[in-house]
Amino acid sequence: MDATQLAQLQLIVLGAAGLISFLFGWVLHRTHFCTMGAVSDAVIMGSFDRLRQWALAIAVAVLGFGLMSYAGLISPLNTIYPAKSAPWLAVMLGGLMFGWGMVWGSGCGSKSLVRLGAGNLKSLVVAVTMGLAALVTLKGFLAIPRVKSIEPVQIEISQGLFAGQWSALIFNSSLQQGMLWSSIIAFCLLAVWIFKDRNFISMRNLVAGLSVGLLVCGMWWVSGVLGHGLEHPETLDEFFLATSSRKMESFSLTAPLALGLDALLYFSDGTKRLTIGMVSVLGIVLGSFVSAKHQGSFRWEGFSNIADLKRHLLGGCLMGVGAVMAIGCSIGQGLSGVSTLNILSILATAAIVMGAFIALQYDLKRAD
Repeated sequence: MDATQLAQLQLIVLGAAGLISFLFGWVLHRTHFCTMGAVSDAVIMGSFDRLRQWALAIAVAVLGFGLMSYAGLISPLNTIYPAKSAPWLAVMLGGLMFGWGMVWGSGCGSKSLVRLGAGNLKSLVVAVTMGLAALVTLKGFLAIPRVKSIEPVQIEISQGLFAGQWSALIFNSSLQQGMLWSSIIAFCLLAVWIFKDRNFISMRNLVAGLSVGLLVCGMWWVSGVLGHGLEHPETLDEFFLATSSRKMESFSLTAPLALGLDALLYFSDGTKRLTIGMVSVLGIVLGSFVSAKHQGSFRWEGFSNIADLKRHLLGGCLMGVGAVMAIGCSIGQGLSGVSTLNILSILATAAIVMGAFIALQYDLKRAD
């Protein structure tokens, strides 16, 4: 493969990522799929439908990732997650911050992008604030305490962070077999809880969970198969096209939003490049916009008062800082990360849910 073919392939990868992201935005808008909404429905109304939608999406993504790993199409070792130590303190604190922030920001990063596409200007403020806060935490003054004081608090896990690695060790099998069996077990356990409530089985709930899970798998395929090469024409190294981490990636929104703002602000320096994550952000907004226009639900919305503005600004800040510390948001960790069945993503997701639960309880007590 020469440089011209590589450039053409990169355009194909970005186009495929854009299409999948467009569909992702459309589905999220039509089904009202939302992590924060799922938690708030359970806490406030006692309804677990959207929580089960989220669990179904995770189950499908987990099984899809496991099957692709078993087939040798992708490997969890090519993601950002393989390590023998886990920065548990940063992940837990970041997850709690993100969970609280998405309550005060009226939704997680994906929901903010979906609402923005449907005309909600409050979500524009949240998205920009979240991106700037994430950029400050990635590269700015908050990066110093993050790197020097919080992330060094780690726990060593010599067997690796993936459930597939543990399964392979226990059953004395290959990593591919370990990934398959661990994904099947996780899928079955989730399916038992998801479908024990017969009322959950409706077209809307099934479409929401299945579509989101399959689209997460689709993005793994785009970055891990379509955009993967064993020998770069210039460096002769293995490569993954158009990813910011130079590894295989699926949906993750906070860091791409931050890096997208950075690229927009400093575009003329010539070092910025378009990535799958940046395209995902634009694709989700566009998918939501087209869906809202087609549905006839597009309308401009703004803040009702100063207190509402302050709450959303603080929510955006908490999400931006928290997502960087937790190495992902409710989509980047709660769907893409968990689909690999690694301990760090499961811990981050649990912390995000706990942070949202605490924030909702706080708001309820203040309302009383």
